Amino acid sequence: MPPPTASDAWLAGRRFGVVIDAGSSGSRLQIYSWRDPRIVQAEDHSAYNSLPKVEKGTRNGDDWVTKVEPGISTFADEPEGVPAHLAPLLEHARTHIPPSLQPETPLFLLATAGMRLLSPEQQGEVLQTTCQFLKFHSNFRIEGPSSLGPCGSSVRIITGEEEGLFGWIAVNYLMDGFNPQDEDHTTYGFLDMGGASTQIAFEPKAEDRHGVDNMIDVRLRLVSGEEIHHQVFVTTWLGYGTNQARERYVAQAITQYEDSLSVPPSEGASAAGELIPDPCLPKTLQLTESPVHMGSSTSHTRKPHILLGTGSFEECLQQVSPLLNKHADCAHTPCLFNGVHVPPIDFAASHFIGVSEYWYSSEHVFGLGGPYDFVQYERAASDFCSRDWEQIVRDHSALTLEGQVEVSRLQLQCFKAAWVVNMLHEGIGMPRIVDPGGNSTTDGEKVANQAAAKGLGRPMFQSVDTVGDVAISWTLGKMVLEASKEVPVLKANQGKPPLTDPLEDVPEASNITIKPIRPYFWHLDAIEDRLGPHLPPSLRKDSLGFSPVGWAIYILVVSVLLFFICRLRHQLKASARRLMRGPFKKDKDFVAETYIMEEGKPIPFAANGDGTASPRSSQPPSSRGWLFPLRKLLSPRPSAAFTNGHRPVLRQTDVTPRRISPIHRSFSSPIMNVPHSNGNGRPPVSPSSQSFYHDDAFYSLANGNNVSSMSSRSRNSSQMNLSTRPASSRNASSLHLPTAGALQEE
Repeated sequence: MPPPTASDAWLAGRRFGVVIDAGSSGSRLQIYSWRDPRIVQAEDHSAYNSLPKVEKGTRNGDDWVTKVEPGISTFADEPEGVPAHLAPLLEHARTHIPPSLQPETPLFLLATAGMRLLSPEQQGEVLQTTCQFLKFHSNFRIEGPSSLGPCGSSVRIITGEEEGLFGWIAVNYLMDGFNPQDEDHTTYGFLDMGGASTQIAFEPKAEDRHGVDNMIDVRLRLVSGEEIHHQVFVTTWLGYGTNQARERYVAQAITQYEDSLSVPPSEGASAAGELIPDPCLPKTLQLTESPVHMGSSTSHTRKPHILLGTGSFEECLQQVSPLLNKHADCAHTPCLFNGVHVPPIDFAASHFIGVSEYWYSSEHVFGLGGPYDFVQYERAASDFCSRDWEQIVRDHSALTLEGQVEVSRLQLQCFKAAWVVNMLHEGIGMPRIVDPGGNSTTDGEKVANQAAAKGLGRPMFQSVDTVGDVAISWTLGKMVLEASKEVPVLKANQGKPPLTDPLEDVPEASNITIKPIRPYFWHLDAIEDRLGPHLPPSLRKDSLGFSPVGWAIYILVVSVLLFFICRLRHQLKASARRLMRGPFKKDKDFVAETYIMEEGKPIPFAANGDGTASPRSSQPPSSRGWLFPLRKLLSPRPSAAFTNGHRPVLRQTDVTPRRISPIHRSFSSPIMNVPHSNGNGRPPVSPSSQSFYHDDAFYSLANGNNVSSMSSRSRNSSQMNLSTRPASSRNASSLHLPTAGALQEE
């Protein structure tokens, strides 16, 4: 399907945003869109007191969302598999967003539970590979590297608290919780439960916020440009999701069964035939369970055991309740469970929305999604658990022909229902008895009417999956925040800091104990986080007021640069002079050598570093490349060839011979008496003269002389008055003088 075209009226002034929810079981891409806030300001004054309207990014069907499996955390040991995993998601986004709008469309890949379980090194490798793929294979807007990650906030791992905070924004956005015109209304609380953890986020009363940890300031901007602020408490309980709770429950059931036996089983005894009664399974259902969370256990208890369902929901509630660990030490009162501090919750004024497992456990089997009624919920759970397992399977097959509810859901429905009930009432503290008429002393009726208009009924607590046709997801909250950032700032607020994700700009002196996940990769802040704990307290950043690790790295880099500049100073000066003199003057050496060759003059020689000599390169300096100074720096010094006491010998020296006068031609010296029988323009050379050319010529060059000056001295020395030279001096002469007979013959 091609992307929308510019002629489509739906695209007029439309903005897009893409979020990839990289979970433990798969990666889900969702496309959102909203109209440009500047256009909305000019066209619709009634929208001034609301947030930008974020909706699905496609008009038709379910093309706004797609999913691939498995999760990117499975590529921890093979990060090179991430591009093939994400390629279909990226192609889907390119297909549904116009190419002209892609450069201004933000793309986020935010990883959750699966990536949190990896080591920092594995996290960094997966995120680095993901960042490179998304940045170099798409035109979407992706941030550069920062302390948040290799792609800034575009590709990172979010904490469970951030999931809860984004979910809180999404819930209140859909439920009209952000309504500045109603001063008495309260925002909705948010409950989220997955397989591994559970989160809570709500806005406590003003008198209960003082001194509370993890109070996060959420800033959003209305279409009018006005900023709204909310103080939100958020926390998470890792290990208190349904799957993790089930594993702890199995370990507890096996331990209690072993302790109840009068004769403890031997270490090597088989556990295959033992049946352990389990009230949290439907009647007659048998499941083979392998304990995971076993503390001090024997080899027998660690073996697989068979759990036999007894189907008692009331007994199951009692068995599950201790898993909340409500008696754990509470360092900062009040605490809900497992020693986690939570400020007081006023359920008469606070109304909670539950998503994920709260919805699945209520709707998929019981059909009770929406407003929560404890009496009705407990009756449905008791009836389901007490039924025979074979009857449940038959009824399920007859009623759900499409099979939208998995068998695994039916098997664990009794336990999950008991866990949800215990979490709501024993854990969070929600009253079990709910007045159907609402509380007349609060604004409950007003909030109930808002919920009824959206088809959600009267809220004390309600499980929700969608509002209208928009699913409640933390990804929606992230996009609401991004759309809010695009609203123009009012002149009165221009001095305020820009809007950011709530946990990305936490002050150092705050009492927020939530630490964003920052995997290790090559970045200054990551290096400081790794080395900081190993430094003395007096040398750390918080004591000095600056980063000592950063200063050390800067000093090292500057020192290396100064070293290379010092070693290359002459080459850099020469390159600068050639650059400033222009192309003609820069190549004048090349032009001069060309004139020398045309005139038949000898080409100047240059000494090599290996003990040989060669003509100086006739290539222009510009053709030697920018790495020429570096190659000269790293190559051996030429002078090293002359420090061993031996003069280097050339195999061949292409020197233009000088012209010899007829008088000199008559000498019998092998150097001076040269016949012209060679056809290449050079006289044949005797072995003795070869040693002169090859040895003495280069020796003269090595001492700073050239061939021309050497030839000039040879001519001057040969023009002597032979008639006045005594015969006794012949032996001292370096030339063999011709005899008188030879002169007469000539």
